[in-house]
Amino acid sequence: MDLSTKFMGLTIKNPLVVSSSGLTNTADKIKKCEDHGAGAVVLKSLFEEQLIADKSKLHSQDDMYFWYPEAINFVDTFSKDHGVAQYLSLIQEAKKKVNIPVIASINCVSPVEWPSFAKKIEESGADGLELNIFIPPTEIGQTPNQIEEIYIDIVREVKKNTNLPIAVKIGYFFTNIVRTVFKLSNTDIESIVLFNRYYRPDIDIDKLQVIAKNIYSSPEEITLSLRWIALLSGLVKSEMVGATGVHSHEGLIKYILSGANAVQLCSALYKNGLEYMEEILKNLEFWMKNKGYNSISDFKGIISKAAENKHAFERIQFMQKTTGKL
Repeated sequence: MDLSTKFMGLTIKNPLVVSSSGLTNTADKIKKCEDHGAGAVVLKSLFEEQLIADKSKLHSQDDMYFWYPEAINFVDTFSKDHGVAQYLSLIQEAKKKVNIPVIASINCVSPVEWPSFAKKIEESGADGLELNIFIPPTEIGQTPNQIEEIYIDIVREVKKNTNLPIAVKIGYFFTNIVRTVFKLSNTDIESIVLFNRYYRPDIDIDKLQVIAKNIYSSPEEITLSLRWIALLSGLVKSEMVGATGVHSHEGLIKYILSGANAVQLCSALYKNGLEYMEEILKNLEFWMKNKGYNSISDFKGIISKAAENKHAFERIQFMQKTTGKL
């Protein structure tokens, strides 16, 4: 079977990409990802705060902590200089150990000052750069259009400083997700990753504290990303990449059928170990053989391309469900 596909314009041996996480924060872990079948890896994110030396220019970290729990340790534990030097070293070490693409990741909230660092990432040997962007919609005076434009401005500023392929990983907090993804695609980025999964706060009523809830994703969470990839894959120039809810070969296949080129894995690997990728790929090949498919391209997007399925991903299923006809 030919499991190769495109990710960020790069040809990878299969559609499994280990997403930015603690699974990719050392060169040895990245080598293990490759050994167990990963087609590519996205490095643990470097945060914008680590790239800005002037503390007076830092954005409020409160919002970042609310949405990204790992920011507390990754930003506060290390000094900025140490974190940056360590990150560039990680890229260099990883590239010496593996043959699969190594994608750097920046968790960012503004287009100010830090984008010039993208050049150093390129010089360190990274194969691409994923921009993990989330502007919390928590300001009453900030319009949806203003929020969208920050995303676009970030991409434009980064592209001024590097020729690396770029992916943008976003969440679903948009008034019009189709418009936002379309505008991002028109900046000529290679990939769009749907969707980021954020920290979900809960309340401990005994300790009267805010606590983390549902740290890992569940298979049921795939449906949100699946719907929008199916609706967007034929509308935009950028490759679509599925994220969240991939816990088996079934989730992987669903994403590809909806039009995704690849998927990002995280929670399933924390739960089952890196070797679980081998099982997913084995089951993928078994399914392809039974269906008579010889390559990923044979079935990529066949569900989203059918007109009747487009309607199903929009509103008709909801109408049938609520009228009792489904």
